[in-house]
Amino acid sequence: MANGNVITTHGLTKRYGSSITAVDALDLEVHRGEVFGFLGPNGAGKTTTLRMLLGLIRPTAGSAVVAEHRPGDPKGLRRIGSLVESPAFYPYLSGRENLKIMSDYAGVSHTRVDAALEEVDLADRAKDRFGTYSMGMKQRLAVAAALIKDPEVMILDEPTNGLDPQGVVEMRALIRRLGSGNRTVMLSSHLLNEVQQISDRVAIIRKGKLVAQGTVQELRGESAIVVRVTPVDAARRQLDRMLGAAAVTAVDGTLRLSVDPNKAADINEALVGAGIKVSELRAVERTLEEVFLTLTGEAA
Repeated sequence: MANGNVITTHGLTKRYGSSITAVDALDLEVHRGEVFGFLGPNGAGKTTTLRMLLGLIRPTAGSAVVAEHRPGDPKGLRRIGSLVESPAFYPYLSGRENLKIMSDYAGVSHTRVDAALEEVDLADRAKDRFGTYSMGMKQRLAVAAALIKDPEVMILDEPTNGLDPQGVVEMRALIRRLGSGNRTVMLSSHLLNEVQQISDRVAIIRKGKLVAQGTVQELRGESAIVVRVTPVDAARRQLDRMLGAAAVTAVDGTLRLSVDPNKAADINEALVGAGIKVSELRAVERTLEEVFLTLTGEAA
């Protein structure tokens, strides 16, 4: 990981038969110590990609390196924690007992169990049967299971799936904590607002193909200022002289200015000084959801 990547794929491809390409020549780079959001519509190939990274299925073509090893290599798996699809536990056993069984399978000391429960805020319910847990608690226990090995890399598939708003907020805070320091978190999700708040970088795929990859700010693009003024024509002439015609666009009765929002005060002063009435002036940025819809052409 000398280049700072903990996950790298080159041309990663998965085909089923001759007619279905689930993942198509995917090139990804996930950096150490970041939260990496992996986005795409249903059927885009997200879960298939994660399963290939974990060695659960073999790619048809291409390559991947995860934690310095090929997917599925036992040496690499020791450094990876994962939650893919729905968590499965024994409902009649307690949270702690379930994790002890998992730690035995993983060859990890039982001392890691309580540490993992503490990390996901379940220590006070560790003695309760799994069957009595709420959906949010079940998801957090699944994350605790992924933490048993104290992994460098965590791969989480839809960790907020089925959670109520409070559960989503709690999971968001947990993932942000997990993705600090040297630990890396890669997560897929449909909750774009949540991903926008916790991810350092994101990748968006559509029909198995990568359509965008970068920081959230890079994907959202430049900020702008929207002003609502009277008269519009006079304001347009004033702003054209001040900013250049290319920076001013008329949008639904307002003027959209492609400038740094920090210039808002200067723009307001210039317009008012020219006798133009300003009824609205605000900074705007594209949301990650707007970028997603533009790039995928599908509903979130």
